[in-house]
Amino acid sequence: MTTKDSRAAGLAAFAALVADETRAACLLALLDGRAWTAGELARHAGVAPSTLSEHLGKLVAGGLLVQERQGRHRYVRLADARAAQLVEDLAAQVAPAPAARTRTLRESSAGSAMARGRTCYDHLAGRLGIAITDALTGRGLLRQDTGFALTDAGLRWFGAAGITLDRAARRPLARACLDWTERRPHLAGSAGAALCRHALDAGWCLRIGSERAVRVTPAGERALYELLGVEREALC
Repeated sequence: MTTKDSRAAGLAAFAALVADETRAACLLALLDGRAWTAGELARHAGVAPSTLSEHLGKLVAGGLLVQERQGRHRYVRLADARAAQLVEDLAAQVAPAPAARTRTLRESSAGSAMARGRTCYDHLAGRLGIAITDALTGRGLLRQDTGFALTDAGLRWFGAAGITLDRAARRPLARACLDWTERRPHLAGSAGAALCRHALDAGWCLRIGSERAVRVTPAGERALYELLGVEREALC
């Protein structure tokens, strides 16, 4: 087999990892950046634990997930930020499904919460992520014209806001991530991760239930307005 054929076969095998609805459901759930037990993922995907175990084995072998055991529990999470970026980028290519007549009020509310604000692996997404990205750009703290990059003023802003940036990280400081609900890029990279971590630690945002959705607290509304001029209406 030629090198070209080997690469094609490898790509086809890798694509097959996500070409399954159960495995895709697990990958999307793990975009919350947390480790899940096999049992939690089985319930989320609506399959038997024995069935899910086989799927998880394939995702771990394919390098998309890593696992660890603590006592009786087996935990899995996305392997790294690159794996998360791949899943989010693929999800962004899928057109939103038309609203189903049988959709329950709970499902509709959960979908609205995800669109309003959520974590995308380790950074903020949804309307919340877009509002922050737009505010950073509008104030000259973030450039989007030649790819995402923090300006000197942006670096100073992070420091003044008490948000520590890992300048030595191997991942990009700022990266564009296409938002699958807003169809526009939001801030990712180590700067996006630091901002999300600070927002959660400082109580600006709270996670909602077991999904990726987050809501902005009154303290967060005040902080985002004072630091970036983000209006409350932009977060609704």
